[in-house]
Amino acid sequence: MYLILFDIDGTLCLTGRAGWRAMNRACQDVLATDDPMASVEFAGRTDWSILRDVMAKHGRSLDAGMLTDLRDRYVRHLGEEIEQPGTGVKDVMPGIRPLLETLQQREDVALALLTGNFIEGARIKLEYFDLWKYFPCGAFGGDSANRNDLVPVALTRARECGIVNGQPSQVLVVGDTPNDVECALVVGATPVGVATGGYSVDDLRAAGAEIVYQDLSENDAFLRLLR
Repeated sequence: MYLILFDIDGTLCLTGRAGWRAMNRACQDVLATDDPMASVEFAGRTDWSILRDVMAKHGRSLDAGMLTDLRDRYVRHLGEEIEQPGTGVKDVMPGIRPLLETLQQREDVALALLTGNFIEGARIKLEYFDLWKYFPCGAFGGDSANRNDLVPVALTRARECGIVNGQPSQVLVVGDTPNDVECALVVGATPVGVATGGYSVDDLRAAGAEIVYQDLSENDAFLRLLR
């Protein structure tokens, strides 16, 4: 039984930067400053770590109370921003819908999420595109600030959900950033890179992914990994 863990942003879908706008608004609420997230790295990171860096940049510490407050504000703003046209791509990535449909029907595959999004944000994004229904569980940005902690969390959740009882060697992590690749490699899982986000095929191979696709529109190539 394979456990296939999918990242969200840049892998399953792009939201026209709704997440960035919502988080920037949440930080503006608290810091009362324009563009508080300027120069803070965003791609492939957990929401927790992004908020920690934004607060540190402005001389504030991210204690538990502050994290909860920012998380609540972010989720509220995301519910509004996801309905806006946004900027850039706002769509499901090529090949994702038919691939998820095919994988869901297989008896040797279980699907789950591994994402830096808080679970509430993940749900808002994926429900907008009608993709949430494919994922019974997962690991999220509220489980740890460090993305490298998330594969073991996802495995534990998958066992608790009763969908799989495997080891990291039976896990595929599908993502579009070097951080997705790294979090798989550090625990002995297999990274599968997809260059539909901000990183190229060469970038993902340089990060250590031996399996990289330009996109997942050729479903058969991905399915051959499971043979």
